[in-house]
Amino acid sequence: QVQLVESGGGLVQAGGSLRLSCTASEHTVSQYARAWFRQAPGRVREFVAGISASGKTTRYKESVKDRFTITRDNTKNTVDLQMIHLKPEDSGIYYCAAEILGPQANPDSVVTTASLYDYWGQGTQVTVSS
Repeated sequence: QVQLVESGGGLVQAGGSLRLSCTASEHTVSQYARAWFRQAPGRVREFVAGISASGKTTRYKESVKDRFTITRDNTKNTVDLQMIHLKPEDSGIYYCAAEILGPQANPDSVVTTASLYDYWGQGTQVTVSS
């Protein structure tokens, strides 16, 4: 069973930066697509950023494009989310996720639907004050 552990959340003023990191317990995740989701109180969990298993493709929620960057390091089993120019609406619990690819799946693809991801971390709180 793969375990994902997030770190790097915290309280920051609007306009500030944070870097989130997600470490996996097994190296098998190097073959999985990875993503970050977030959930604000009273709202559904939403896709924020994803990176394909190959590392060739990244996708972002429209509102975070040009502010967030997702990267992966398969040697360390990590995926990071660098966030700059943070806004109060970026606040929420950020979750790391991993998607197991089927044998026919495209290693360059990134899906944005939460139910398609197989492993989840416990989440890390990000609070952006105005």
